[in-house]
Amino acid sequence: MPNPIWTPAPEQVQATQIYRFMQRVNQSCQLNLTTYEQLYRWSNAAPAEFWRQIWTQCGVIGQESDSTTLVDADLMPGARWFPSARLNFAENLLRYRDDHTAIIFRNETSQRRSLSYRELFQQTAMLAAGLKEAGIQPGDIVAGYLPNLPETLIAMLATTALGAVWTSCSPDFGSHGVIDRFGQVQPKLLFCADGYLYNGKNIDVLPRVATICKQISSIENVVVIPYLQRRPSLSALPKACMWQDMLKQDATSLEFEPLPFDAPLYVLYSSGTTGAPKCIVHGVGGTLLQHLKEHQLHTDIRRDDLLFYFTTTGWMMWHWLVSGLASGCTVLLYDGAPFAPEADYLWQVAEQEGITVFGTSAKYLSALEKAGIHPGRQFDLTNLRTILSTGSPLAAESFDYVYQSIKTDLQLASISGGTDIIGCFALGCPMRPVYRGELQCRGLGMAVNIFSAEGKHLPQGKGELVCEKTFPSMPIYFWDDPVQEKYLQAYFSHFPGVWSHGDYAEITIHDGMIIHGRSDAVLNPGGIRIGTAEIYRQVEKLSWVQEALCIDQPWQGDTRIVLFVVLKDREILTAKLEQKIRDTIRENTTPRHVPQKIIQVDDIPHTLSGKIVELAVRNVVMGEPVTNLDALANPAALDNFRNLPELQD
Repeated sequence: MPNPIWTPAPEQVQATQIYRFMQRVNQSCQLNLTTYEQLYRWSNAAPAEFWRQIWTQCGVIGQESDSTTLVDADLMPGARWFPSARLNFAENLLRYRDDHTAIIFRNETSQRRSLSYRELFQQTAMLAAGLKEAGIQPGDIVAGYLPNLPETLIAMLATTALGAVWTSCSPDFGSHGVIDRFGQVQPKLLFCADGYLYNGKNIDVLPRVATICKQISSIENVVVIPYLQRRPSLSALPKACMWQDMLKQDATSLEFEPLPFDAPLYVLYSSGTTGAPKCIVHGVGGTLLQHLKEHQLHTDIRRDDLLFYFTTTGWMMWHWLVSGLASGCTVLLYDGAPFAPEADYLWQVAEQEGITVFGTSAKYLSALEKAGIHPGRQFDLTNLRTILSTGSPLAAESFDYVYQSIKTDLQLASISGGTDIIGCFALGCPMRPVYRGELQCRGLGMAVNIFSAEGKHLPQGKGELVCEKTFPSMPIYFWDDPVQEKYLQAYFSHFPGVWSHGDYAEITIHDGMIIHGRSDAVLNPGGIRIGTAEIYRQVEKLSWVQEALCIDQPWQGDTRIVLFVVLKDREILTAKLEQKIRDTIRENTTPRHVPQKIIQVDDIPHTLSGKIVELAVRNVVMGEPVTNLDALANPAALDNFRNLPELQD
């Protein structure tokens, strides 16, 4: 059995909030839980009591007329959580009104701003008064087409304080991508900035905003945040006013609208690479409880923490990040490219601000290693205690890189979940060791297991990641889906009554997890199922490979694996390099994983949130349409895969 690469000291374990939570459960429920595995099993055996304990431990602000926690627990979907509760999301995030720093804002031009919790509350109150005067009521949709600015967070808080529903897209979405999303939910008011920064460029978005407003007739008001210019021209936006004009300076108090636990809070969007984006509606209570659990128990977030996640406002991790306010910590918002103005810039920020929890993507860590950056040698990272990684599976070699080049004594938590649940199915545990290439644990209160294609439990081996019991952060519904047809098709068509997440995964001997990629992109040569991530882990070890994507292609009555690679520094894929790729894959996996074809391309398509899109490439190779090019950050990359002669032999 392999040894862990990091183990918390006993005194570290006993100081964690999850350890104290376990002691609380033992005392109140007359139990004797001593390990995470025991706590996990209890959380799923007694879900109503578990989530009630989360409510109490995390100090949720809300009222209940009775003590009922869960109704119709066996219905999935259909169960109801905390049916008598009334609460407000923004009130829970604004529970502190002191001078402790709530937000630090940084961007790639070294601009810095900060707000205390007192100032954050005051600005939210002023904006909420302006929104109320503009006619925003509970249940209205308010949209943000915004960079990751303090104003973005204030707009969300003011919206949700009034009981309205927040939805957002990052400004790197083109106008068609925004219309595909906001056009379905018909927002009443739109927040935007005059532009955004990325990789040394200032990008004006007001012409796009004009197009969006012409296409979405429901928008009654546009509020423009001056970011690139002090006073941008609003001549093309007749419904627009400036941010400052929406603030009511005399507003000093804020009445939070109490809402049912399952009232709508956010509308998030699927990637939209296989059709119109699905509009996923998440509830007030479920989002709050899930994030409190993940922050305080799985990440050990406290008031003295500085929480950072590199994200845009179009990714669910933005919503996860800003919920850190409910735990009283300082949240760092960053706008810009991860490698601008220098490749190590985010680590300069980490040192300067004293980041304690640094969240990023697997792709960023891999790119950092290939760029030869060694943050632990270059910067003082004394305060850093946790690195979080999500977006795609984190390769075992990236675990090595983190502990060798960033810091030896920290918790590396690879986490996995998604927009669908606005949280995680598998994530970190500060009580447990870290094993190379593994996610530490299944999340508390999430009855996660692995099923075969036939719906049977797989205690060992790879299969479909499922959740067998209801949980509070399930979507409350899909927009414009009155009989739940889209909802049921998305999650319950494979295994009725069991949530099928679409990940190909396994539970390890350490009770951790490995994610092998999306199950809809699983390769199937000779009837053997192979996760694409298994191949990417090996190929991306090679320093001269920038990125890779693989698909299976029907061939001579079976399927064959085709691997596309982008090479660094204009390297040419020679027969020698091809053989090196094949040898690396064969030596570290099985002969079945070795691609029959390896083809060099100039670029690989990504979604706007940075994920590679195997299905779109497979459609192009098969001569089938790609239905929503606006979901791609670089749709022109698909041209690399059209009519390739190498795929004809």
